[in-house]
Amino acid sequence: MSSKRLQGKIALVTGAANGIGHGCAAMFAEAGATVIPVDRAGDVRQCDLLDEAAVTALAADITREHIKLDILVNAAAFAHFQWIEAMSYAQWQETLRGEIDIVFLITRALWPMLKASGAASIINFASANAHHALEGSPALAHCAGKGGVLAMTRQLAMEGAPHGIRANTIAPGFIQTAATRDHLARDPAFKAQVLAKNMIKRLGDPRDIAYCATWLASDEAGYVTGADIAIDAGATAW
Repeated sequence: MSSKRLQGKIALVTGAANGIGHGCAAMFAEAGATVIPVDRAGDVRQCDLLDEAAVTALAADITREHIKLDILVNAAAFAHFQWIEAMSYAQWQETLRGEIDIVFLITRALWPMLKASGAASIINFASANAHHALEGSPALAHCAGKGGVLAMTRQLAMEGAPHGIRANTIAPGFIQTAATRDHLARDPAFKAQVLAKNMIKRLGDPRDIAYCATWLASDEAGYVTGADIAIDAGATAW
């Protein structure tokens, strides 16, 4: 496998200022891609991905700069974690917007550019929580949101196939990011709970996810669409 397997490809990565999105953007650049990093803040191209007008304007700017888009990574997401009795309807709605709408709006806006590629790859993020509940985790809205992304991506794979667009999901387990490190610091017992479920007894790193995303973005995965790949230390395998 070439170390420059994404040479000549143009990739847009949302949520690129930190966490999994940042890890994917960095590895894509290492693999030779021209990367357009997008987030709502940080040293990247800034856009509120839940503002339809802002997303439309972003897509217009990118269309002026590039004639096609080969890779779209939808890593940006936002969720409230509350038990059902404590969750407000506003928090429920914000989570579904922050996990489903945030994928829909940018994907719809960039669909013509993905079609122009003729061999584009969309990489969305489901979650271990799209497949099972994690005991002790108040993730009701998050489970619903990521389950929605999983189903939506299968539909995108079908709609995109005639245009050479592949769509797949990665389902990460517990990955260490700035946000999850804060959670672990507040609840040290949660780390032991996560590791008890993992077959591989360590927590994940954004690069663990980025390796899979790089493969899915490459021509080596040209026969892969509608798939969901678990990168979760075996947590959902038993």
